[in-house]
Amino acid sequence: MDVKIEPSWKTALAEEFDKPYFKDLTDFVREEYMSKQVFPAPQNLFRAFDLCPFDQVKVVILGQDPYHGQGQAHGLCFSVNTGVQTPPSLVNVYKEINTDLNVQIPTHGNLEHWAKQGVFLLNATLTVLAHQAGSHQGKGWETFTDEVIRLIAEKKEKIVFMLWGAYAQKKAWMIDENKHLVLKAPHPSPLSAHRGFFGCKHFSQANDYLESHGKETIKWV
Repeated sequence: MDVKIEPSWKTALAEEFDKPYFKDLTDFVREEYMSKQVFPAPQNLFRAFDLCPFDQVKVVILGQDPYHGQGQAHGLCFSVNTGVQTPPSLVNVYKEINTDLNVQIPTHGNLEHWAKQGVFLLNATLTVLAHQAGSHQGKGWETFTDEVIRLIAEKKEKIVFMLWGAYAQKKAWMIDENKHLVLKAPHPSPLSAHRGFFGCKHFSQANDYLESHGKETIKWV
C-alpha cells in the first residue's frame, strides 16, 4: 500500500502497511473522513512521523488520542496549533519543565520544535471524531502504533521513553529497559499530575541520559 509518510518510516514500516488489518483500517478512516468531521486534518495524520524521521528518534512520548476540539489536533500528542489555547495537560507539562530545568514556560502549545529535535510525539490512536473522545479506538490504530513502538525499541538503542499514565505504561512490556531509558509517571492531567508527575524530573533525566550516550540534548523550550 502506498502510504504518504516520511521516507525512513515508509521503509521501516513497509511490511506493516501491507497487512490486512492496515487495509481495513485505511478503508475505515477514509470513509470517516468523507462522511464525518475527523481530527486531525488528513494532511496531518502522520505529522509526528514526518517531523521526526525514524533515524532521528531520541525520545518517545506516548499519548492516547488526538484532541477532539475544533482546531486543536495537528498530529502530535499533547501539542496544539499555534494560536490555540494550551490544553491543561500541556500546561502541567510546562510547569514541570519550568521547575525541573528552571526555564520560562512557553506562551504557545505547539511542540513541533520538540519533534524536529528527535522527540517522537505519538498518539496510540491517530484519528478521532470531533467532540467524541476515544471514538476511533479499537479500529486498528493501536495495532499499528504498538508495532511502531516495538520497532523503535528493537531497532534502535539508547532511546528515552516517557510513559505518562496507566495507558502509556501498559506499553512498557515492548521495551528492553537494559537497552533504553524508560521513565514512568502519572499522567499530567489536572486529575492526576499532583500524584507524582510534578517533581518527576523527566526532562532533565532525559537530557542527562542522552548526553551520557553522546547524543545532543533536547531544548525543551
